[in-house]
Amino acid sequence: MDAMEAGKDVYVEKPMVQKWEDGKKVLETARRTNRILQVGSQRVSSIVYQKAQELFRSGAIGQLNMVEAWWDRNSAIGAWQYSIPTDASPQTIDWDRFLGAAPKRRFEAVRLFRWRNYQDYGTGVAGDLFVHLFSGMHFVTGATGPSRIFASGGLRFWKDGRDVPDLLLGIYDYDKSDQHPAFNLALRVNFENGGQENSGFRFIGSDGVMAIGNGVTISKLPPEAEPGFTIDTFTKATQAEFLKQYRDKYPLRKAEADAIKPVDEDRFLPPRDYNDHTDHFANWFGAIRSRKPVVEDALFGLRAAAPALLSNASYYSGKTLEWDPANCQVKA
Repeated sequence: MDAMEAGKDVYVEKPMVQKWEDGKKVLETARRTNRILQVGSQRVSSIVYQKAQELFRSGAIGQLNMVEAWWDRNSAIGAWQYSIPTDASPQTIDWDRFLGAAPKRRFEAVRLFRWRNYQDYGTGVAGDLFVHLFSGMHFVTGATGPSRIFASGGLRFWKDGRDVPDLLLGIYDYDKSDQHPAFNLALRVNFENGGQENSGFRFIGSDGVMAIGNGVTISKLPPEAEPGFTIDTFTKATQAEFLKQYRDKYPLRKAEADAIKPVDEDRFLPPRDYNDHTDHFANWFGAIRSRKPVVEDALFGLRAAAPALLSNASYYSGKTLEWDPANCQVKA
């Protein structure tokens, strides 16, 4: 905010703020000073997510009902076990400046260099990774945020003194809007998944599933030729009458080769060396020159950050929280 007050354009890393309430202050400052502010969640500038957005808007998967997203890791660095310089000391570090508004305490190098592990300085897996998933999903669907938020999880493996979970699950309700039907979102981050590290999305619709990983895949199965029936408990007379009416509506056809329908799967891949970080920075530089707004501005950033940060609030309180995405406000 000080930079915008000084007339500077700003690139701020996600989740933009540590406390969701401060997001409204950032938003007000950006609007009043008319500065370009872009939040650093690169999926919003990715051509992969642009393709997914195009496919979603075209109705490629029918009516959306659920989105699943995850980010699984299986490494020490991925779990924030960052290296600590051997010369780290009160003589080489401005400890009070690092603490800022956080509670005062004696110098501990681990709390600076592995700051994500502590509630006093970071935002946990929700603020680090859930926010990426919210940003990408909101961009694809046009959603502005959930109406209900619940999170659960725990500290299951990395018991190294951290006070944030290394496994977090989130469940979210999205109300119907002009951009999408009502749907549910399920998020997962696991810092010790025991397998290959990966992240991705599955957008599940009535006519197919859209998956996002290093590209976009649309998967569809042929529609059912008939709905089938469950009549075993009916009387024989009722079964006979039911089958007569059923076969009048769905005549029995001999199985033929022409009746075998292919499973439909379309894949869309970016160029081999594509990097969405480059596009994200380029969009910010372009906005600075043109003075045209960016997609991931303070409002977009707050609408992704707030449900992520409220996931932490839900986890620690054990409560389901209600959120007003239009006004960016927790409901009473």
